[in-house]
Amino acid sequence: MRLIGLVSVLAALAIVGIAVSRQLQAVGRVPATATPAAPNVREASQQLQEQVRRDVTKALEQGARREEPAQ
Repeated sequence: MRLIGLVSVLAALAIVGIAVSRQLQAVGRVPATATPAAPNVREASQQLQEQVRRDVTKALEQGARREEPAQ
């Protein structure tokens, strides 16, 4: 009985691993940002906040475009 449980857990892990690898291939690699490294923690935090703000704005704009009714 333990063998069946072990085999089913290994099968589930294999399925999840395949799904994750396919998803990563579909999404592709995330490109590195073009911003230079910040010399201190405060500037790094501000850069990260600005990048997140830009990404959220971009995502909201894309969502708004999808929701527009077709004319």
